[in-house]
Amino acid sequence: MQRYLPLLLFVAGMFLMFAGFIYDLVYAGIPNQDPTPEMSANYTRNSKIASGIQWSGFGVLLLGIVFGFLRMLSRRSKPKTAS
Repeated sequence: MQRYLPLLLFVAGMFLMFAGFIYDLVYAGIPNQDPTPEMSANYTRNSKIASGIQWSGFGVLLLGIVFGFLRMLSRRSKPKTAS
């Protein structure tokens, strides 16, 4: 399981970013041309939620990339023993 952790984090980050985009598309959508204050507040709230989902997905994706890179470096730095 630990072997696939960087890949799982990368995929989970991509999924969260995609889910945030879909949430933004479905709930926030395109802002109205002349919205009421209630419609404007609703759009702002949903847009902030979608942005939070997308940024958290980006963070998880970046964490997966960093873990993968560190794992790759740790494999290369270990001396190979002759068996």
